[in-house]
Amino acid sequence: MADLLQNLFNLLMLEDIMSDVSLLKGKKILVVDDEPDILAVLEELLDMCEIVKAASFEEAKSYMNSREFDIVVLDIMGVDGYGLLEIANRKNLPALMLTAHAFTPDNLIKSIKEGAASYIPKEEITEIADYLIDILIAKKEGKSPWEPWQDRLPTSYFERRWGAAWKDNDREFWDTFRASLKSRKKS
Repeated sequence: MADLLQNLFNLLMLEDIMSDVSLLKGKKILVVDDEPDILAVLEELLDMCEIVKAASFEEAKSYMNSREFDIVVLDIMGVDGYGLLEIANRKNLPALMLTAHAFTPDNLIKSIKEGAASYIPKEEITEIADYLIDILIAKKEGKSPWEPWQDRLPTSYFERRWGAAWKDNDREFWDTFRASLKSRKKS
């Protein structure tokens, strides 16, 4: 009986995961990075989506001004990701910031302040579908996409990368950020 219950639980969990992935099916996603291999990896990882790739700021800007997208994935360095984030915000497009060289506390804060929906290091690229699903669900439910982001990348993750005191220089920002998430949960 325990095996039957475990199998049923596993099946329900699998169905839950598959229904989440189905949220991405057919979504139009603009991915922007100056590294061709990253664009190829993203296209492969997001094969359930309609992917448009751009390797420069100008190319991405042109696509954002001429096509409709459900979400954008922006590299920070090499393509002026923050300039593209500004355009995405004007178009009400959720943006995930994906970075390797700009993976710093300052860039995390800047991404949050400038309206990104998520910020992940390229070493987490294999999990990108999960982050995009979190963004789409949060948008649909009128919640902050930063809530599930904190579960996927907890403080301990950043402490391993940046040291235990990484929030100390911007304590006021992080206290305000945490309070805003708590107040949104109560609403």
